[in-house]
Amino acid sequence: MSLQHALIDILADGQFHSGNELGEKLNVSRSAVWKALQQLRKFDVDIHAVHGRGYRLAEPLELLDSHRIQPALNSQTQKHLQSLDILFDVDSTNAWLLKAQHKHAVVCLAERQHAGRGRRGREWISPFAANLTMSLGWRFELDITAMSSFSLICGVAVVRALQKFGVSELGLKWPNDIIYQGKKLGGILIEMRGESGGPCDLVVGVGLNVSMPASMADIDQPWIDLRHSDVAESISRNLLAAAMIDELIHACIACSNGQSDDYLKEWRELNIYSNKPVSIHMMNGSIVSGNFLDIDESGALLLESAGERQRFTCGEVSLRSG
Repeated sequence: MSLQHALIDILADGQFHSGNELGEKLNVSRSAVWKALQQLRKFDVDIHAVHGRGYRLAEPLELLDSHRIQPALNSQTQKHLQSLDILFDVDSTNAWLLKAQHKHAVVCLAERQHAGRGRRGREWISPFAANLTMSLGWRFELDITAMSSFSLICGVAVVRALQKFGVSELGLKWPNDIIYQGKKLGGILIEMRGESGGPCDLVVGVGLNVSMPASMADIDQPWIDLRHSDVAESISRNLLAAAMIDELIHACIACSNGQSDDYLKEWRELNIYSNKPVSIHMMNGSIVSGNFLDIDESGALLLESAGERQRFTCGEVSLRSG
């Protein structure tokens, strides 16, 4: 564990801790404590320093803890899960898993991503200990072309996990956005490696806004976090992580067994644009407008435009209202 990690573990309670106390607990000098504090400030951690009292966080933090997550996993998940890693700071949880040698039934979570990625190369902003950022690696004994609807299936899995905590008014935007009260709550990024005929290694990355700082107000689209939801009590990041892992592994098993129909049916019920006007923005800059009719069995979008039915796959387009 790094000095910064050990330091934030102590400060996470939101109470004052003097420089001497921190140095003694960490077995380092006060100068080393000060340098570690400066590094944490670079992570946009809000640390208050008061003469004569010491240091404390602006508000307590719930840090990710495998000792809280693993006991909350259901028996099916515990049977399949081979490893659970919690990273303090990483470029991207997806990239970290893609580099790992073992990609089956493995999960990593991160307190901070400094180079998180969204769909089509977009940046995914992930402030320190504010959100839930995780990736799951799974090997499917299936042809890679059979996995084309898996992003939609994972969206349903995330919604199911949130519903366990009483979060309602959830929807899904094709192909991979989690929508809450009309605003973006999270997203999914699927990355695959495989050849025709299978098997394929797949990494599912999920980013979910839990408690976004006000400094993130300049994000270029409407967003919301769970802290501002209608749930009466705050949602534990660790328990939510466990529920997400449970549901994603259940989805992987269902897909492996050819049992994805229920997920796609549920996706249709959660589709925020069902039978509504939308515009499809192509990579070449052209725009096609029409009504969102449905998805096919591969997860492709079916659009009615100018009296004709057109089919679009998620890798080639961006979907917008109207």
